Amino acid sequence: MILLHSNPRFAERWEALPPEQRSRFGVDHLALTRELAESGELVASEGLADPSLARWVSTADGSPVVADGPFAETKEHLAGFYLVDVESAGRAEEIGARVPDAVWGLVEVRPILDMSGWDV
Repeated sequence: MILLHSNPRFAERWEALPPEQRSRFGVDHLALTRELAESGELVASEGLADPSLARWVSTADGSPVVADGPFAETKEHLAGFYLVDVESAGRAEEIGARVPDAVWGLVEVRPILDMSGWDV
């Protein structure tokens, strides 16, 4: 999983970009997504809405409880992801370095937990 993070510093830099650079950022994401889809390595890729639109969902007495939040104490938040199916961690890191967000160092590459041997 390639996780894209954002924070206020990233947002400030984004706001300062001229429109053509913002457009290039989006075009570069689309090009990477297309390339990964064509190679068969892409499972899914999406950007995420602002955390202010998120909701907590839990269960109390067997009923769902939905509340505003999360209200993270940290200013960093998850902004999007690429889920890739690759042969090695090195290949995932190579792809992560090509994500436009990596210019600001806000890309995390993390293995997916293999639960195939767990009893159901």
